[in-house]
This record gives sequence, structure tokens and C-alpha cells, in this order.
Amino acid sequence: MTGIRLTAPDPGWAIDADVVVVGSGVAGLTAALRCSAAGARTVVVTKARLDDGSTRWAQGGIAAALGEGDTPEQHLDDTLVAGAGLCDEDAVRLLVTEGPAAVRRLIATGAAFDTGADGEILLTREGGHHRRRIAHAGGDATGAEISRALVKAVHETGIETIEDALVLDLLTDDAGRAAGVTLHVMGQGQRDGVGAVHARAVVLATGGMGQVFSSTTNPAVSTGDGVALALRAGAEVSDLEFVQFHPTVLWLGPDAEGQQPLVSEAVRGEGAHLVDADGVRFMAGQHEMAELAPRDIVAKGIMRRMRETGAEHMYLDARHFGRRMWEERFPTILAACRAHGIDPVTEPVPVAPAAHYASGGVRTDLHGRTTVEGLYACGEVACTGVHGANRLASNSLLEGLVFAERIADDVTARLAGGGLPARPATGPDGPARPATGPAPRTCPLPAPDTRHEIQRTMTAGAGVLRSARSLERAAAGLDALHERAAREPEGGARAAEPCVETWEAANLLLVARALVAAARRREETRGCHWREDRPDRDDAAWRRHLLLRLDGDGTLVVGSTGTHALPPATHRTTPGSAGTPQ
Repeated sequence: MTGIRLTAPDPGWAIDADVVVVGSGVAGLTAALRCSAAGARTVVVTKARLDDGSTRWAQGGIAAALGEGDTPEQHLDDTLVAGAGLCDEDAVRLLVTEGPAAVRRLIATGAAFDTGADGEILLTREGGHHRRRIAHAGGDATGAEISRALVKAVHETGIETIEDALVLDLLTDDAGRAAGVTLHVMGQGQRDGVGAVHARAVVLATGGMGQVFSSTTNPAVSTGDGVALALRAGAEVSDLEFVQFHPTVLWLGPDAEGQQPLVSEAVRGEGAHLVDADGVRFMAGQHEMAELAPRDIVAKGIMRRMRETGAEHMYLDARHFGRRMWEERFPTILAACRAHGIDPVTEPVPVAPAAHYASGGVRTDLHGRTTVEGLYACGEVACTGVHGANRLASNSLLEGLVFAERIADDVTARLAGGGLPARPATGPDGPARPATGPAPRTCPLPAPDTRHEIQRTMTAGAGVLRSARSLERAAAGLDALHERAAREPEGGARAAEPCVETWEAANLLLVARALVAAARRREETRGCHWREDRPDRDDAAWRRHLLLRLDGDGTLVVGSTGTHALPPATHRTTPGSAGTPQ
């Protein structure tokens, strides 16, 4: 196949480090602070500003067994139920047992959670939790407070940061081990353009891929960059079909696109009701926890009622809270609603599901190691096995925190013990470039405006409701975009000097094709993967994880692993095949 391929040009500048952390949310900054505290020279690379990722948008809080009468075992049980049979129980047990102490260390770092008159942390309840175990800050601004505290600590520690830098590809040594990253920096003087950070370990903490859909709670920077990088580096990714659609996102009209305001699950945790246009509470009777059922159950309940009534949205009714509770407990949500002409104090809030969180990602072990030596992943970009088929509310910040600490401990122990390659020697002209291992898998580089076509294709064919037919159409549409990017002279001309928008479009296209390939393969309904044509959960055939990797020729290969035997064949998705088995 001809055409411009996605390969980064030779770096025009380079720096060296022991560890390069890609991403600046709770996972990335926690890993960086802990690596630095252990004496590792650490560099943080982030796509925008340090506090521009998904962490600061988190409203509800962080889940941990901190309250009287609560236990890690109860937290584990709720997490396993939400995960619909696909959680790695060992990973969940680590999360819930190490979580409370990790939260206390976060507080020691400077994060201030809401407390009562007695000084104890105030805890709320969210969907899927049988206990009040969600710690929050600023009422509904938990992520912003965590981000503030961690960014302040990074500045005070003096960790080197490179902002406005999109990471492109993994550098490897002659043994195929991670040896740093290439990146495209925008407007930082001598570091402008494509450069490199050479390092003995690489930690991906790049967040999610919500921008693969037209409507999402994710910020504009969430374009699946880490998953795309990992695929091109030959790493395995897992469970990409499990994209969680948050049930209650502020509905702004049928043509709304991009990041949409979230209405936190904590609003339902404090007693808000989901109702239809006639004021009927339709979740009552669908699940024992009604509006506080796990997110996949609530999202499906909303979609069913929308289809039954022909409505474009449902309503969240919390008028009974009163003005004072709205202003004190949910000031951020109140302001967002009022900015769009809705006053939740006096009227129900129109809501509908929107893409929110990727439960799958780059496959890791319990130390955050991926299938590429020296490459680690944590936070939303990773698939640790904690979330299974559907993430339990407010486990995301906790997972980023706990597994970032585990990665930092593993990396620094291996650095001290010689388990990772030596840092490249620095000469008069800067650090030596590491020996080049296997070249990254190449992908076509589409025009920037392809992004909107990808989003519309994914929303139509691989959104909340999926079927064999809708996924086939999505696969065909994505393959057509892939082919067009590979052959069009216009696309090649635009790609001669690629900009950030072209890299992002390429990453979204690769991640979208991988997600659809996995969703087509999983012929059942489980967790947040809802197949209309396969409405039942099928443990006998599908209680397993789907693994994807990218062959050197750009072919997506889908296999599986789990508690049951492997299926008899492997699906290979090649451009032009619309994802059909080969």
C-alpha cells in the first residue's frame, strides 16, 4: 500500500532521564513524584498544560474503605459485581487493600477533602456501592483539588516538565526494550518541533479515548494517544470494547458534539431521581438499587426508556434538594447547568448517556508492566484488570493512584538493581541516541478533518447500542478512511509537515478500528458492551479478555485469554476487510 505513513521524523533535540512519564493526571504525577522521591531523574511530558487532563474534570470523588463499618472486602465485592465477571480479582484486591493508605498519602501531599465538624472525611455514595465510601473535595470538584495538589507538589519538587508536547512513538534499544519517546512540542523555543526523551523506563499515563465519539465527558486532549503508541510499539491492548457511557450527562441538543458537562453520580447518591417527561421514575423495579445501580444498568435503563417514549433524553430531578444543598454540595454542576439555561433548583435536568471512560487499554500486570520490556502504563490508558466489563463509580482515581505507586516502586527497584538498561551516556553534544530496535508499526496519516468523520462513524455504529450490522457499517467506514489516508495525494501533501491535529486523527483512527474489531468479536452483552443482537451474557463462551496487537504490516490481530479455552480462530482485521475473519 502506498501513501504517507505515521512515523515520526528524526528528533531535532534530545534530553535524557531515568524515567519519562507521559501524562499529568493523578496517575502520571503520582508516579513522577514517587520516582523522583526515590532518586530517579524523572521527566514529565504532557500534551497540554499540567492540569489539563481528565483528572481535574472528575466530580464525584475517589472511592476507598475509609468509613466506619466499611471494609476492603466489601469494596472488593461491589467492584467485582460491577465488573460483570471479567475483573482480575488479584488486581481488585490490591486496589481495595492498598487504596485507603494511598488516599491518606495523597492527603499528606496536600489534597484537601471535605470534612465534617469532627474533622473526619465526609463520604458519599454512588452507583454500585453499598456503602458511603466516596471522598470528595469542594463538593463536586474532587479532581480539580487533586490536580492542584499534585501539580503544586511537582513544581515544588523541581521535576522537569515539558508541556504542550504530544508523544508520538516509543524509542527502543537493540533488544526491543523501551528507551524513551519521540514527541512533538509546540512553541517552547529550542525544544519546538519533534524531539526525544531518552530514558530507562517509560510510563504511559495518557488518559482515555473519549474523543473517538461525537459526545463525551472527556476533554479535547483525550484522543487515545497512549493506546495508539502502545499498539504501534507492538504492545498488547485488552478489552477495548468496554467503553463506559456515563448515564447522566447534560443534554445540550441533538447536534451537540465534543466535551459535554457531566452530572455526577453523586447527585443520585444524595437522592436525585431519574424520571421521564411524565415524571415517572423508570429505574424503580429495574434493579434493586434503582438509580444507584451500576452505570451500565442505568445507561441501558435510560436508553430503553428513550426508545419506548421516542424522547431524546430523560430527566434528573433533584428539586427537593433545595437551593442551599445545590450551592454547597454541587456548586460546579449547578454553575454548568445555569450556564446552559437550566436551573436544577427549580426544574429537572435533561440528561442522556455519553462516552465517559475506557475500562480497557494497554494490558499490564500487577506492577504496571506492559508486554514491551521497560514500558509501563497506569490510569485510564491501562487495563490492569480492575474494572472488568464495567468500572465501578469513583474507582478510576483510586486505580490511577494505587497502580502509579506500584509502578514507581517497581521502576526504582529495577533501576537500583540493574534490571533496566543503563541511561544513555551524555557527551558534549547531549545524550547519545539509543540503538534502534524494531521500527514502530506504521499507520496512514489522515487529514485533520478526518477526526469528525471518525467520531460520527463511531457514534452511529459503536455507541451505547451495538449490533453486528451497526458494527459492520462502522468497520467499513473506518476502513474506508484508513484506505483514503493511505492513497490520497492530498492527504500525503498535508502529511508532509504533520501537525498535532494529524497525529491525533491518526491515533483516533487506529484506536477506533481496534475498538470496533473487539466489539464485533464479542458476541454477547456484558457490562457496558451492549449488543442488541446478542442480548444475553454468555459466560461459557465469552468469560475471557480480548487481546489486540498490531502486526508489522498494520494488521490488527484479535485473540483472547481468560479462564476458559481460547476460541478456535483468531480474527485479523486488515484494511478493506471491514474486520471480517481471515
